[in-house]
Amino acid sequence: MNIVVCIKQVPDTKGGVKFNPDGTLDRAAMLAIMNPDDKAGLEAALRIKDETGAKVTVLTMGLPKADDMLREALAMGADEAVLVTDRRLGGADTWATSSTVAAAVKKLDYDLIITGRQAIDGDTAQVGPQIAEHLGLPVISYAEDIKVEGNSVIVKRQYEDRYHEIKAQMPCLITALSELNEPRYMTPGGIFDAYDKEVTVWGRDDLTDLDDANIGLAGSPTKIAKASDKVRKGAGEKVALDPKESVEYIVGKLKEKHVI
Repeated sequence: MNIVVCIKQVPDTKGGVKFNPDGTLDRAAMLAIMNPDDKAGLEAALRIKDETGAKVTVLTMGLPKADDMLREALAMGADEAVLVTDRRLGGADTWATSSTVAAAVKKLDYDLIITGRQAIDGDTAQVGPQIAEHLGLPVISYAEDIKVEGNSVIVKRQYEDRYHEIKAQMPCLITALSELNEPRYMTPGGIFDAYDKEVTVWGRDDLTDLDDANIGLAGSPTKIAKASDKVRKGAGEKVALDPKESVEYIVGKLKEKHVI
């Protein structure tokens, strides 16, 4: 069984967010981590590997420094890693990203593809389902439990105040929630082994099943009108009232804003 896990290196927003003049994130200038939902998806794949002996390949599109994240995945237990990187792919929105990643996945053997539900730098939850659409695969999103049964997967899917249990035949794609599990730590031996392994690097020219009209900033139909970091709130309105007047004032404000 072959499992491909799509992971993404995202900015560690605790260290602040920086933008390029064109409104895109200046990823090279920010500290980066593995996207939490993707990490849960990787852990799910590794648990399937522990049970079935499956081969796990991690795949990412990003800057060359994403090599560090891929080696973290290898140290956790992934078998192989692929980095898709090229200046021509920069500035991609969800459409251009999913088109590129799908073209890369086509070069790999897979029975199951796992992605995170969404990335913390975009929160669109679009790339996983779009990859499935490009590949013509069924997709199960918002997975909070995954089990393999023969040539099928059984997924517990989060749905508002309840859950769905869905069974699908492989190949298929699953998007994972960070609540799916508690990802394992890297082991010292795993870290040494990870740096002995070779990360496969592909550029634009290695992806033959990809149209230039669907890559990078130029191939992204989403256009950013304006981008900024956290907007500071004003001091607000300050009043000095006795307790009774304060209650009447607050209730009046809530009614004014139709909260009550």
